[in-house]
Amino acid sequence: MKLAHINLVARNAEALAAFYVNVFKCEHLREPKVLSGEKVSRGNGLPNSEIYSIWLKFPDCDAPFLEIHEHKVTHDRKRPRVNEPGFGHISFQLGDISAGLSEIIEAGGTRVGEIVDFGTAAKPFLIAYARDPEGNILELEQIVRADAWASSPQ
Repeated sequence: MKLAHINLVARNAEALAAFYVNVFKCEHLREPKVLSGEKVSRGNGLPNSEIYSIWLKFPDCDAPFLEIHEHKVTHDRKRPRVNEPGFGHISFQLGDISAGLSEIIEAGGTRVGEIVDFGTAAKPFLIAYARDPEGNILELEQIVRADAWASSPQ
């Protein structure tokens, strides 16, 4: 068994896809398409289902891919929280967590917490949480050389 894809349901699929392309350097895996018809409705259990579907490939990773869906009919929900049951977050390893947070904010996302070192003095491991423009939670990770972390401003 292997993980095939991660699905995000978007209010605006094009805008959300642009965020992941610009910030995380994802690439389109195929042309966007509309999924509809009896088979789609039978498969997902939603009558008259119509979905605008965008597939994005993560950098240096053919699978799993990110599938962004915009349904013709949606049901709004509260903004997800880090400790809410169900889908939690997508995690990305970055070379520079501070630069990554800045890019997310410049692209319409928001910061959730602060950068924290979950590693050891000999092997720092930084994490931070943020949100994409639609509120989905992102975890950012960075493995850092101990001497680089000790001398950098937090």
